[in-house]
Amino acid sequence: QVQLVESGGGLVQAGGSLRLSCAASGSISSITAMRWYRQAPGKQREFVAQITSSGITNYADSVKGRFTISRDNGKNTVYLQMNSLKPEDTAVYYCAALRSLTLYWGQGTQVTVSS
Repeated sequence: QVQLVESGGGLVQAGGSLRLSCAASGSISSITAMRWYRQAPGKQREFVAQITSSGITNYADSVKGRFTISRDNGKNTVYLQMNSLKPEDTAVYYCAALRSLTLYWGQGTQVTVSS
């Protein structure tokens, strides 16, 4: 099992920045990728960004150039730096860990961007 705890959400004005954190614990040695997803009210959960165990990153087109995913292996933590935030970035952001073809989820953290 993998446990994930997100933090760092909040309220920010359009154009501002936030950094989300996701601390992983449990059986983390075989995690192949860490991801961020988000879900806006009334919408399906969507992929935001991924970082693999080898450090390869990829992003949804909607956040490319504004968001950066990174990790600190010593702290077992993954980050999502979000810059130039837009009102349409408002959502609950979820951290996920891919391990043995199973996706483990955190509880989510709310990000609200005001116009």
